[in-house]
Amino acid sequence: MPARIDLEQRRKDVIEAAFRLLVAEGLSGISLRKVAAESGLNIGSVRHYFDDHRSLLVAAVTSVGTRMGERLTRFETGTLAGLTGESAVGALQERLEELLPVDEERRTEAIVLTEFIVAARVHPDFRPVTEQMAVDLRQVVTESLRVLEVREPAEEAERLVALLGGLVLDSVTPHGSLGVERLRTTLRAHLRAVLAGV
Repeated sequence: MPARIDLEQRRKDVIEAAFRLLVAEGLSGISLRKVAAESGLNIGSVRHYFDDHRSLLVAAVTSVGTRMGERLTRFETGTLAGLTGESAVGALQERLEELLPVDEERRTEAIVLTEFIVAARVHPDFRPVTEQMAVDLRQVVTESLRVLEVREPAEEAERLVALLGGLVLDSVTPHGSLGVERLRTTLRAHLRAVLAGV
């Protein structure tokens, strides 16, 4: 059993190395050779875990989706029931910040995910994961708004998901210049407007 745990950890280490390269060089900078060097392994060892470049990239996008999804869903939606005012705003903001680049780990994940979302436009291998993440996010946000008794929760969820996407893009690309505090205050202002009648 210890050997299996070691193999699983090695695989995670290789994916973490891919994340670091994605942040530093973007998707076009990823190769098995570079990932092997970054992870301190030889290329044969990396091929033991991933058959080819494509399988490594699919594993990386799946991993980032899993990590973000696990953090988002650790909050029980039922705990939002009965919350009003600033309590509702704070609880929903805490949940949604799990997806925003407010610390180094989440910034890395946001950059990695952004790379794959853009790449999915022309690389169908990434679409199933990125599309499922979008569906899951909409479901979680819609259900949260429903529990908070927001009118038309599905429509409001669409606006909120679009805002989250814009906040991420402005935070992790030269397109914008949002720092963490501005990101948080922008989200809070929107949530206050959404939950004003709650």
